[in-house]
Amino acid sequence: MTATPAPARPRRKRGEGQWALGYTEPLNKNEQSKKDDNPLNVRGRILSTYSKRGFDSIDPADLRGRFRWMGLYTQRAPGFDGGKTATLEEEELDDRFFMMRVRTDGAILDAAALRALGMISVDRARGTADITDRNNIQYHWIQIEDVPEIWERLEAVGLTTLEACGDSPRPFLGSPVAGIAKDEIIDGTPAMDEIKRRVLDNPEFSNLPRKFKTSVSGHPSHDAAPEINDVSFVGTVHPEHGPGFDLWVGGGLSTNPMLAVKLGVWIPLDEVADAWEGVCAIFRDYGYRRLRSKARLKFLVADWGKEKFREVLETEYLQRALVSNPSPGVPTRQGDHVGVHEQNDGKFYIGAAPVVGRVNGELLVALGDLVEKYGARGVRLTAWQKLVVIGVDGADVESFVADLRTIGLDARPSNWRRNTMACTGIEFCKLAIVETKARAADLIKVLEQRFPDLDTPITVNVNGCPNACARTQVADIGLKGQLVMDADGQQVEGFQVHLGGALGLQANFGRKLRAHKVTSAGLDDYVTAVVTNYLADRTEGEQFAEWAARTDEANLRGDLVLERA
Repeated sequence: MTATPAPARPRRKRGEGQWALGYTEPLNKNEQSKKDDNPLNVRGRILSTYSKRGFDSIDPADLRGRFRWMGLYTQRAPGFDGGKTATLEEEELDDRFFMMRVRTDGAILDAAALRALGMISVDRARGTADITDRNNIQYHWIQIEDVPEIWERLEAVGLTTLEACGDSPRPFLGSPVAGIAKDEIIDGTPAMDEIKRRVLDNPEFSNLPRKFKTSVSGHPSHDAAPEINDVSFVGTVHPEHGPGFDLWVGGGLSTNPMLAVKLGVWIPLDEVADAWEGVCAIFRDYGYRRLRSKARLKFLVADWGKEKFREVLETEYLQRALVSNPSPGVPTRQGDHVGVHEQNDGKFYIGAAPVVGRVNGELLVALGDLVEKYGARGVRLTAWQKLVVIGVDGADVESFVADLRTIGLDARPSNWRRNTMACTGIEFCKLAIVETKARAADLIKVLEQRFPDLDTPITVNVNGCPNACARTQVADIGLKGQLVMDADGQQVEGFQVHLGGALGLQANFGRKLRAHKVTSAGLDDYVTAVVTNYLADRTEGEQFAEWAARTDEANLRGDLVLERA
């Protein structure tokens, strides 16, 4: 007689590591490392042990994990091409030097701060310094022995590297013209300062499922990229209560890009920090911790939806209802504040562009000297790898602009210099596959020669890998680095192309063409062909993103070059 098989047990759904649902045991090595020791504690070991005993004394769990909470990553060792990025273990790609990220969080950098940043670069970072698209200054070639001294120099001018990386509240994006712009809705600076005071170096927020990115701006140009941050406070006006902030949640790019969800609320300035804490605590408690690839707030927001997210925020964390208010309208293009603009006090701010964010120590020192020479208030960094000098007298504007040019900063740049960004790339980044900074700089030179008088903005974002640090998906022309085959069948550096991405009024992730890749060597001619086709085929007033969404694929592939009218 055949035995009757036992009924199959119902398959138990595997937890996602959500603390609030009882899944508190670590489900991967990253979560175990954070449970073993709060990453904030690594600061003490750097000061007392590693900086004294050298690189070889560093515990691997600190080196490739907890160091990130101090703004430190090992940089890519020289000699490894892009083909090695995904095939070698992380420790094989490690150099004995570090990238160091300094957060500014929307602060105004006065002459002393600029000189300190510059001299750290000169003395301890082989002259390197980049302005990132998250308001940071990023150094390379940092030795562990020099870190305590660097921290002392930074802290003396009010700056820090604390939690500039890691599963933590990453550096905040703020409006570079907060408090000074004539058309500002509300100044978010006090809210950002309060958030920073509450959460930085706070163990309650130092173990998040992954990175947590913040944007706060009361400027109507949405100049702090609110659509692609985990939490964004966006200036708005309530018909009865006046200026305040809408709350947007769950934005982010990388390999699964999502635009933030707009809650449609009104939050007064003095309650922004409470709302920030609530959103971050939801992420901490309900965020997915099992898979790193799903451990961003955007996945939770997508699964819950806007209504549930707001309900949990109000009932479990704020213990009060938020005031409903229609979300504000969005600009055609987000503001980078490049150029000369009058402030609300009669002085002027001057936005200037380095080439793809790359500056150096000598330039920063010289910029500090100019700030002091002209009695300017200082400098803020932007979300577009640019900088804004604040508080220049009207009579000094033209001489200041000229002096900026002499040190390598242009307040009246070409479209290509103004609107091209690039990530760190294979020069220093262990995740990168291709060169980005130098390649983008060369592309700018060529496009300035071929299209010197472009009459409409076109953005170009160059990224060395799929992680989209340079926002590949939201550029008119987004270039994602990868290895491709050239005409001779050889594997070479190249890019997958995204076309017609945008933030602002036409926010979208652009158009990818199937099986379409461009070699790095052929990039100049490809971009030239696409821009030529756009200029020939556009309708009156049609922006590149609109054209890219409706034109034939042949025009986007650059196979056919149309005659310009």
